[in-house]
Amino acid sequence: MDRTEVYPALPTLPWRLPRRGLVLFEGDSDVPRLSHYFLPRLVLGGQEILFLDGAHCADPREMARLARRRGIPFETFRRSVQIARAFTCFQLTELIRRVPEFMDRFPAQVLMVTAFPDLYYDQDIGEGEARGAFEQALLDLHRWSRPGRRALAVAVFTSCARFTRLAARRNFLLRVRAAASELWRFETGPQGRLTLSPRPPLCVPRGQRLQGGKF
Repeated sequence: MDRTEVYPALPTLPWRLPRRGLVLFEGDSDVPRLSHYFLPRLVLGGQEILFLDGAHCADPREMARLARRRGIPFETFRRSVQIARAFTCFQLTELIRRVPEFMDRFPAQVLMVTAFPDLYYDQDIGEGEARGAFEQALLDLHRWSRPGRRALAVAVFTSCARFTRLAARRNFLLRVRAAASELWRFETGPQGRLTLSPRPPLCVPRGQRLQGGKF
């Protein structure tokens, strides 16, 4: 199904990412899949994107359709987007840790991550293991987005707020919000119309910001 049939307003949204920092996109819709709609503008701008897909949403057919709509040869599109999939939170943590290694072979300017922190709510994973993996991944995402010679624009896409989370892990999403330099929310209104709006940055008390894996 063409996503524009579900979200008639899709073509009118800006689909822009900031040039730097860690940006969180969340909402009550299929936010990880909506990450696809940011790709054409990035590719047309000569950007290369490392796509770490924890939501299993990366769809080459959807990418080909978007490339055609913008007049981009699919081979150009394909070369500009490198995809690595994660099936567990541990795999996603490892992929995030290895970003500098990936960039030695593929010098991306943009890092897109789906299903973070969604994968870390898996009830089959022990509390301590999930929290340790989450803390390491969040620290690395924050590190890769900081100013420097190889700083990345990091975009995280999550729909985890719409499902029940374990009480002991409810602060995971809050911590991602606190680490983000920008917060954006997708919302679906009447007739399936999709909107994307900014949210105020989360205020974190002094001394509780992300440092060494902790606030």
